[in-house]
Amino acid sequence: MSAADSTALAGRAPIDGGRLVSTLGLLAGVGLLIVFVAAPLATIFIKSLQDDLGAYVGLANFAKYFSSAGLIQSIFNSVEIALVVTVLACLLAFGYAYALTRTCMPGRTLFRAIAMIPILAPSLLSAIALIYLFGNQGMIKGLLFGNSIYGPIGIVLGITFYVFPHVLMIMVTALSTADARLYEAAEAMCTSRWRAFWTITVPGARYGLISAGFVVFTLTITDFGVPKVIGGNFNVLATDIYKQVVGQQSFSMGAVVGLILLFPAIISFSVDRIVRRKQVAQLSARAVPYVPVPNKIRDRAFLAFCSLVAVFLIGIIGTAVFASLVTYWPYNLTLSLVHYDFNAIDPNGWASFTNSLEMAAWTAVIGTSVIFLGAYFVEKSDGLPFARGLLHMLAMIPMAVPGLVLGLAYVFFFSNPLNPLSGFYGTMAILVLSTVVHFYTVSHLSFVTALKQVDREFEAVSASLKVPAYKTMWRVHVPICLPLIIDVAIYLFLNAMTTVSAAVFLYAPDTKLASIAVLNMDDVGDQAPAAAMAIMIVLTSVCVKLVQVVVTGSLLRRTSVWRRRDGH
Repeated sequence: MSAADSTALAGRAPIDGGRLVSTLGLLAGVGLLIVFVAAPLATIFIKSLQDDLGAYVGLANFAKYFSSAGLIQSIFNSVEIALVVTVLACLLAFGYAYALTRTCMPGRTLFRAIAMIPILAPSLLSAIALIYLFGNQGMIKGLLFGNSIYGPIGIVLGITFYVFPHVLMIMVTALSTADARLYEAAEAMCTSRWRAFWTITVPGARYGLISAGFVVFTLTITDFGVPKVIGGNFNVLATDIYKQVVGQQSFSMGAVVGLILLFPAIISFSVDRIVRRKQVAQLSARAVPYVPVPNKIRDRAFLAFCSLVAVFLIGIIGTAVFASLVTYWPYNLTLSLVHYDFNAIDPNGWASFTNSLEMAAWTAVIGTSVIFLGAYFVEKSDGLPFARGLLHMLAMIPMAVPGLVLGLAYVFFFSNPLNPLSGFYGTMAILVLSTVVHFYTVSHLSFVTALKQVDREFEAVSASLKVPAYKTMWRVHVPICLPLIIDVAIYLFLNAMTTVSAAVFLYAPDTKLASIAVLNMDDVGDQAPAAAMAIMIVLTSVCVKLVQVVVTGSLLRRTSVWRRRDGH
């Protein structure tokens, strides 16, 4: 080697290993989201322009859809139900959240725990319980005054149960921040409490109210389980997709309905994002936290209100438990475990339940790891700003995509024999992938928010000490984010146990899930075994939450001593 070549090599800057890993991680994250999010959704649009044989027909499918009076009615039915549930759920959740945050009502911790019960159950459970309560042979069907539970009434009640905790969490957050000085000023000016409520409380929580409204609207219009079980002849968009694809094997019309179902979700998501950008801080540096003072009349009134809501929530779960234990409703009320003998009832038996456990476990492990790394590369990498922005944008898409649409997109994309990834179709892997993608956005935003709070000085010090970036991540960022990592893993696990919408199109006979077994057993009239399987999902979710409490405490004691001021 010549002296000139030696000099050139000596002057060349060494390769930055950390920057290279970050760049490769960003590109890999973008590639994965394009393959598993953008590409499948693109196939929905392409399929909507083709007939069932794959020939291009343009907008003929849309013309056919909008020329059908029955299908058009489904749109109006979906919007009507969504609006009613939005108003009802938001009013109930606002009152409940107000009681938890702005009163001295006794038992607030207990009431908060009761309100979270629906999160642990599949949406189908509420529909089954309502049939036992108000169905043709229901326990208290007389309370409907001759009206049928099979239709809009049942759908509204079932979905209200399902969405209540989601709305409540937003409402509690919105009402937890208030400046006591505003209320003191109102009191000094002899302003009535009612006027103070409308001029201080409601405006302060308006962004939470708007956000909650759009969340409820989206969850309602895209829910499949409740209208499938208790909807009767009242058709909605979510059940139309199922009927077109599974019932009539019309995949092109299913794609059309999927695109139509996608529009309200995208609009709701977009408006919610705009509202969030306009939100301003409710607490300034000089603000005084609001502390409610006891008021017997108000506290007792809200205690009565929360008790009624709690009775409804517990009553739904209790009815499902009772239905699963009664030998033969309503003729033989002897309690037994006969309906839990799934091997004698369902062709898959207990395998459906074990499949759900396996799928949920893989979803929690793989999903948490991939989503954390994606958020880390978005927030902590320095290079390729365009790739960082693209990765973050792609991570936002799943929140606006209903589960049914995602599942149908995966059918079109992965069932194509020309796709090199077609081997995933019909396996446990595609169920795991679809579930991770379906719940990707909330987890991604949570991790990005947590990582934003970690000062970049850690990376600067590590770089000056020539410590590899992966070691800094493992020794600094992971311990700091450990509580959130566990929360996200449990969030993914619980949603994987209860999900129905995406999986209903993707499962194979040997990968059928517990939630799908509930749906299938209800289809053939085995409502008691369906209730039993739903209760098994609830019990599993409860056990996982209890384990989370124990494991989180143990891990934090070992890995997060720095969080305690005394250092012990």
